Order: sequence, then structure tokens, then C-alpha cells
Amino acid sequence: MKTLIEVKNVYKTFEIKGLETTPTLADINMEVQDGEFLAILGPSGSGKSTLLRIIAGLVPASKGSVTYLGKPIRGVNPGMAMVFQSFALFPWLTVIENVMLGLEHKTMSREEKQEKSLKIIDIVGLDGYENAYPKELSGGMRQRVGIGRALVSDPDVLLMDEPFSALDVLTAENLRRDLLELWLDKKISTKSIILVTHGIEEAVYMADRAIILSSGPARIVENLAIDIPRWRDKKSVEFIALVDRIYSLMTKRNIPVKETEAKLVKKIVALPYVSAGALTGFLELLEDLNEKTDLYKLAERFVMDIEEFFPIVELASILEFAKIVEGDIELTSEGIVFARASVLERKDLFKKQLLKNIPFITRMLHILESKSNKHMNIEFFEEQIAVVLGVTEAKIQIHLLVNWGRYAELLGYDQKTDLVYLEESK
Repeated sequence: MKTLIEVKNVYKTFEIKGLETTPTLADINMEVQDGEFLAILGPSGSGKSTLLRIIAGLVPASKGSVTYLGKPIRGVNPGMAMVFQSFALFPWLTVIENVMLGLEHKTMSREEKQEKSLKIIDIVGLDGYENAYPKELSGGMRQRVGIGRALVSDPDVLLMDEPFSALDVLTAENLRRDLLELWLDKKISTKSIILVTHGIEEAVYMADRAIILSSGPARIVENLAIDIPRWRDKKSVEFIALVDRIYSLMTKRNIPVKETEAKLVKKIVALPYVSAGALTGFLELLEDLNEKTDLYKLAERFVMDIEEFFPIVELASILEFAKIVEGDIELTSEGIVFARASVLERKDLFKKQLLKNIPFITRMLHILESKSNKHMNIEFFEEQIAVVLGVTEAKIQIHLLVNWGRYAELLGYDQKTDLVYLEESK
């Protein structure tokens, strides 16, 4: 097989106020072969989209290299085209005008561009809508325009950043099948497709191989071949077994890191954005099941997308209310006690596990204790986290920590003055 793309020792860090953050991507090594449909999976915020943009040449790597056909990528790679989650269409342009943008830098006459665009519009199932505007189209049709715009330039590699996540279930399923049909029947000239997705079933249904990333910083946990014959039956034993295995891989913790990175990782890490109420409800549901449960079946039973399911699972594990082993989850003794406790007892148990497992909460309490009035402006804590995670994420994380602290009756917060204080000092 011919290697189209090679990613070698790629790291990505972002600078905040002149300081490097914890890497978003760490030591990424991968290849993409001619004729391959590759899926990239990982927890929310793990850097999947950043990796895709580095491959496209839209974002430079901080360290390492990306080559296309053996040559280093310098700037935007003309051999690739991208489909975005948000459609990214110009509302003032018609369907054909939006598609023709994919040929903007091609040395072709306007007539040739129109002819080629009309052929692609027909291929993606939009024949008859050439002169319609985006506002006149459904979400699925708008995404077909986005796919057409990417395909019209005959890219060797089609990059797709969660292209179906903004669509309803039925529309997304139809579009997946149509794209696969174009790909398998060789109705498009694209040699390889890279799909970034948070849908495990989507990856197993569409891809030949899946790369699974860990969270914070993202590194490759597994490079998994998906060798089920097409077309794939989502209810087959083989399909369910692969989905289950990926669930297991994506909930793995304690990924080994190099000694030089360990110090960075220990500083401050982003915590899953989950309210105490959501966690409580989840633990109650687990306690009702009263048994070790397969994560895949649990997500299906609760009708939860992995983008909302995994953060709750992760927080339950971080606070040691639940444990995950080989893709199965069960309550710990603390989790069982919590699920059966009264409202006040739960607050005390949550406080205990918070102090035991969330170091930054303890740091906040020590700082507040050292103040004579036991008060501190919230921006002080935000800036400490911003050095590592950035300003936007710092605000989110502090808001989360303060809410947890309030539930546990450790912290208070005055929105008018932006002051965080010890609950006992109010």
C-alpha cells in the first residue's frame, strides 16, 4: 500500500501569556494509506480536531512533522479538502456558487468550474437545487453542499470533522450510507478519508481502522483494525464486540507518559464538566441495576451520546464512586453508600471524595484559609488555571469547581462581587 500521510512525533502546545500549556497532543505517530478510511476517536476536548487541522496544514505542529507523499507539509495542503461540522456555507451564495469555491484556486475557466460543480452536485444528491440558497435547504442538504465543495477539487484525502453530529439521527444515517456508497463504488476520486468523530458506532460502521486518543494530553491509545465485511450489520456479534472494545479503550486511564511530560500533567488538568446533580442521578441509576454493567450497553440503555456519557463516567471514576475495568463499570463501596444516602449525607460524602481526589479544591481552600477575611476574587483562581489550560477553559473549570464546592458546602460565591469565600466565614 502507498503511504499518503505520515505523522511523526507530533506535539501541539498553545501559549498563554507567554507560557506553554500542557500539550494538547503528545507524541502522535500515525500513517494513512492509499485506499483507507480512517476514523479518529477520543474523549471530548482530546485534540481530535486539532490533529485533523495539523494534517490539513491549517495549524502548525509545535514539534514533529507531517508529510504528504513523502514531502513535508508547508501551509495548507492542496491535496486535501475538509468538511466541517458547522456546514460553513456562505448564506449569500447559491448551492453551485458554494460548491465552486472548492475550485477557486484551480486554473480553469468559469464554464469548466460550473460543469464540474454540476457533476458533483448530482453525485452528492442535490440535482435540481443548484440555484437554491442555504436557508432553503435542510441540515442534511446543507452538509451535502459542504461535502460537494470538498470533493469538487478531487482531493487525494478527504478530511471530515464530525460532519454528521449536527444532524438528526435519520438524516445522519442516510448521509453516512450515501457517502460510503460513493466511496466503495469509486464514484469519487478521493484516495483516502479521515473521519474525526465522537460516535463509536459511526466509526465501526464506516472505517477500515480506528485510532483512539486519550485525554489531556492526547496520545494514541490504540490503532485498531476494523475488518468486518461491508455492508456492516450493527446488530451483529462482531460489530457489538468491536464497539464494546472501543468503549473499553476510551475509558482507560493512567496512560503512561514520558518523565519529561509527567511534571506538566501533574500540574492542572481539565476536569469533566458535570454537575453534582447529574452525577447523583447517574449513581442512582447504577445502584438500581445492582450489578457490573457493560459501558456500551449502559450508554444505549440510558440513550446517551458518548459526549455526555463519558464525562459522567469519568467523574464517577475520578471521585472513586465507580470503577471501570475492561469496559465494565460498577459502583465502589463509596458509590453504593452515596446512592443510598440522604441528601445531607450525600453532601458530606461528596465533600470527602472531592477533598481526596481534586487537588485544586484543596489549594483553593488553603488560599482562602490564609486570608484574614476568608474571601478571594474569583479571577485569582482563574488566572492560576489559565496558565495551563487557557483563559476560556479556566473560567469554565473554576465555575465547575465553585459549583461543586457549593454543593459540598465548602465554598460560597457572591456573583455581585465575584468573591469566592469559605462557607463557614459567611
